[in-house]
Amino acid sequence: MCPDLLTEREKREISNGAMYLTGRIQTADKQNGNGRVYPYDVLNREMKNYKKIVDDNRACGELDHPDDSVVNLKNVSHIITDVWWEGKDVMGKIKVLDTPSGRTLKELIKAGVKLGISSRGLGSVRESAGQTVVENDFQLICFDIVSEPSTPNAFVYPKDYKADPIRMREHKENKIDNLFDKILRD
Repeated sequence: MCPDLLTEREKREISNGAMYLTGRIQTADKQNGNGRVYPYDVLNREMKNYKKIVDDNRACGELDHPDDSVVNLKNVSHIITDVWWEGKDVMGKIKVLDTPSGRTLKELIKAGVKLGISSRGLGSVRESAGQTVVENDFQLICFDIVSEPSTPNAFVYPKDYKADPIRMREHKENKIDNLFDKILRD
């Protein structure tokens, strides 16, 4: 089962106006737009720690990166509901919250604005072979919605179970099967 599929509860929430987003949220071992490289072992450790926060329903993020190292609840726009690895990419499922910042985020998405996601964390870096490598003291704080993500192709997209790519593929396969059945019957 693909971990980004919506649960039955989430499908009901969407039918009642909720919005979920999904996409790549971070990448290991690849230089990002800020010139930083997050080594897999460092990022994997932090994602294991972050998964505990996700599972505890506390993985909130803000709209834009503030200068603060604390997530300010008055500015929260979304909550990460699931994270998983696909190769060297960290993927995530995000619920847009019904907060002032969340409503702004929802309207931006509805208007077709392409938005990214970016990690916020603390730690040191070192220069190595022309790259800025994130050190082992890195601590992941959260993931914020941004206009320009530093992680390559870290954009988030609405997750509508009616337009789910897997469901669309299954529907297409069913149409093809039905067409073959019709041809063979004729």
